[in-house]
Amino acid sequence: MTKNPQIVLANDRAYKSPQQPVVVVCVDGCEPDYITQAIQAGVAPYLKRMLAAGTSLIGDCVVPSFTNPNNLSIVTGAPPSVHGICGNYFLDTSVGKEVMMNDPSYLRAGTILAAFSNAGAKVAVVTAKDKLRTLLGHQMKGICFSAEKADKATLANGGIEHVLELVGKPVPSVYSADLSEFVFAAGVKLMEKHRPDVMYLSTTDYVQHKCAPGTQGANDFYAMMDGYLAQLDQMGAVIALTADHGMSPKTDAAGNPRIVFLQEVLDVLTGAEGSRVILPITDPYVVHHGALGSFATVYLGAGSSASRVADALKAIDGIETVLTRSEAAQRFELPPDRIGDLVVVSDHLTVIGTRASEHDLSGLTVPLRSHGGLSEQKVPLLFNRQLQGVAAGRRLRNFDIFDLALNHVPATAS
Repeated sequence: MTKNPQIVLANDRAYKSPQQPVVVVCVDGCEPDYITQAIQAGVAPYLKRMLAAGTSLIGDCVVPSFTNPNNLSIVTGAPPSVHGICGNYFLDTSVGKEVMMNDPSYLRAGTILAAFSNAGAKVAVVTAKDKLRTLLGHQMKGICFSAEKADKATLANGGIEHVLELVGKPVPSVYSADLSEFVFAAGVKLMEKHRPDVMYLSTTDYVQHKCAPGTQGANDFYAMMDGYLAQLDQMGAVIALTADHGMSPKTDAAGNPRIVFLQEVLDVLTGAEGSRVILPITDPYVVHHGALGSFATVYLGAGSSASRVADALKAIDGIETVLTRSEAAQRFELPPDRIGDLVVVSDHLTVIGTRASEHDLSGLTVPLRSHGGLSEQKVPLLFNRQLQGVAAGRRLRNFDIFDLALNHVPATAS
């Protein structure tokens, strides 16, 4: 990094150039208790050492606590009101269609990754699902590919070729822990061969949707992750770990899903004719959650009273918060033009659907676990170095992870 500027700017925040490789890891769906339970079970010795010698903090993720808005917040160092990605899925009112928000044309801000690569740093990105690849790699010079389509990576579209040979693993199933393991294995190989200055690794929450903290499946996942993190540490990397969101059980005591089918409710509410419920959790990978999360946005029909509908929704068991567009934009730092007239958030044990007929729950082989609301907002901020100069009382967010790793790790750290 000697030829690069000492300070790189991105979205009105300044970042110091790293003196050793910095690896930022987003563990999808990682509520802090997963790590606690894995350490207590004795299956994560590196994480135990990391917390003893480094820094362990808790931060808040972005609401809605979904994958796309939080990954983009992390790599821009800013909330959705700045970068524009407020869900995995939204109603594009300019064309009147519900679409995936995974095209870079929806991105309203540059990324820290692009800023560093354009300043001459070696940057690498590995993401589990391909839905994030083009957003994370937007305007970035360097290596960027997904585990899901690792065999499709080329020098032209990903800055790298022959990924399967490099990693020594086949393309994993998108519905497996292997998808995330591929991300970590690729990160280790990239560090060995290319030694990027900045690397971002983003996993999938397939395991967290199925396995509660402390269960065998969860502990196996964190044991796997632990081994790869230890290898990155041995290569001298600063490791900074956070999550895009937590995860909660969304069931009653018998293990049955607790669902508010919001479109059905609105269909029978007087004054709500023509209303439209959008579920921002929706993406191509719905087997493990059935497109059910704890955050929805509602577009009301002409003549509907927002206050009247909001009052009716607030009275429903399982609904925690109902906000108007302006209230939600302010409270959750969301772009007002990309959310509905109302934002509805369900509680810790409840998810929101549209109509029962529109959700296929046949893939739920275990009790439903999901995310999206306020109850999944707490996430870990872990570092294998002692941080310095972090202001007491500062509200920490998952999108502060690059600031903490680059600006608050002592330059003399080895």
